[in-house]
Parts: sequence; C-alpha cells; structure tokens
Amino acid sequence: KVVGGGGAIEMEISRFLREYARQTKGKQQLVINYFARALEVIPMTLAQNSGADGTNILNQLRKKHAGSGTEGRWFGVDCINCAITDTFQDHIWEPIVVKESALSAATEAACLILSIDETVKNPQSEKPGGGMGKGRGKGMPGMGGGKGRGRGPRVFRR
Repeated sequence: KVVGGGGAIEMEISRFLREYARQTKGKQQLVINYFARALEVIPMTLAQNSGADGTNILNQLRKKHAGSGTEGRWFGVDCINCAITDTFQDHIWEPIVVKESALSAATEAACLILSIDETVKNPQSEKPGGGMGKGRGKGMPGMGGGKGRGRGPRVFRR
C-alpha cells in the first residue's frame, strides 16, 4: 500500500486537523492547530529545497486541498518543476508503513515533551544577581582573560 508523496498526505492530514480544531475549544484547539502547522513543514521544506517559493507552493496546496474534495487530496510538491501536482497520478508515492511509523514517532515525541510537567530549577538563579557564576566574564584562567582574542595572529616564519 502506498500514499501520495511530495507532502500530499501531510497537507491532507493538516487540512483535516484544522477542520477538527474548529469544533474544539480552549487549549486543545491551539495544540491541534500547532500540530497541523507542524505537518506543513514537510511540503514547505520540499518546495524550498527544490528552489521554489515555499510560501506560494504552500498556499496553492492549501487551496487545492481545501476546495477540491477527494480529487485534491493527493496534490503535493513537484520538486522537478517547482509547482504542485497530483502526486498519485504522477507516480510520486511513499509506502504507507513508512508514513505511519514516522507520524507515530513524531506524535509520541511531541506527547513526551508535553508530558514533562516539572522543570529543573537552579536555586541560585532565583536570587537577585545570582546564577551568574564566579568568572564575571573573564573566561577560564590562562585563556586570554575572556577578551575574545582567540589564538592570536598566525605568523609563519621560514
């Protein structure tokens, strides 16, 4: 089994999530919209790497996916012609197993990051003027006094 490549499936999932987000309220709506926006990074990157105007391509894809119904679901980035195309018809395919595992791994990583509810704090940084360290900008001893001089001039002698 295959799905359309060129960011087509990411755009279709993004469209679906944005429609679903309109039915929800509160913080969940924000999270869903940000996840939908994150999926659009794939076609944007494909367009930019092929030399096309990424914003223009993304707007064309949004329009095609929103207005064309099921006929527009397979439209993605054509990296050769710097345009959009029906990726399924043009034989630009990706295995569905690869897409499922990539989306699953990315979603699990995002959920893991969001589930962290405690942050590590340095008690010294809570005090006024604290948390600055002892160096006061001088750097490590013997390293030029923190003046950003690097290794100095390179002089070659014969």
